Amino acid sequence: MIKGKERKLPKIKLITGLLLAFLIVAHAIRRYILIPLEKMSASVRQIAEGDLDIQLPSSKISEIAEVHDGFHAMVDSLKKSFQKQVELEDRRRFVIAAVVHDLRTPLFALRGYLEGLEQGIADSPEKQIKYLQVCKEKSAQLDRLVEDLFTFTKTELFEMEFKENTVDLSIVIQKSIDSVSLLAHQKHISIIVYQLGEDCVVIGDSHLLERAMNNLLDNAIRHTPCHGEIFVECYKNGNNVTFTIKDTGEGFSSDELKRVFETLYRGEASRNRLTGGVGLGMTISKRIITQHGGDLAAANHSDGGALLSGRIPLANSSFYSYT
Repeated sequence: MIKGKERKLPKIKLITGLLLAFLIVAHAIRRYILIPLEKMSASVRQIAEGDLDIQLPSSKISEIAEVHDGFHAMVDSLKKSFQKQVELEDRRRFVIAAVVHDLRTPLFALRGYLEGLEQGIADSPEKQIKYLQVCKEKSAQLDRLVEDLFTFTKTELFEMEFKENTVDLSIVIQKSIDSVSLLAHQKHISIIVYQLGEDCVVIGDSHLLERAMNNLLDNAIRHTPCHGEIFVECYKNGNNVTFTIKDTGEGFSSDELKRVFETLYRGEASRNRLTGGVGLGMTISKRIITQHGGDLAAANHSDGGALLSGRIPLANSSFYSYT
């Protein structure tokens, strides 16, 4: 009987050892695999509910650690995306509020002068001509505001679908000069073309580029005193087409130079609502030039006055050869 018991004892020890090993392995699996996976599953549900402030569990298992790192990168990306969306929504509301505010002034003036015409307040041909002239100015002001908002919305909130063609920037600038010539004439401002080089060909959307140049020239005219001058040039410079617009106004203050391209920023000299600017023109021009692979900078000329200079890669440059 003793020998039989002695034979069973190793078997019992073996079974006990196997059970103990199984319990140890089960505990390790639960601690290092199942519990982290359960916590990750809970974190996924938390993320799905919109709560991104989660503490992801770590694990010594390399595969679990890789999943942890992947989740961590995903959560960081979602946080950045969410923050960007919040900022974009805040900016959108701010832009709409500012534009609506600026639309009210010309609308009220337009309505007032039209009512004056309707009620016969303008009781002489001279007054009628004056009233009609003001109505035309306010209509043009509204048109600029709406066009600025439309272009800004396209460049800021949506993907731009450029109508990419070869465009001669010199021709675009000449068209812009022609379109603002009446406004310059009203202030007796001379637009002097230093140089419009030949074959200044870039790849881009001619309408958007003309819009950018119109904004820059319009800004120069609004900040140039009567009987002042604006100097324009465009020429090939290496692999780029360079253009400059210089005026004989007061130039930029130090604060304006830092913020001139910020959305809705107005320098002290341009706060007058009667100018028709909503603070989007320079921002729009900067974005259009940038989206064409170029750059736009503001400075003060050594002779005085503001200087806006930009560049856009030539159509046959490496920028378009490799992108």
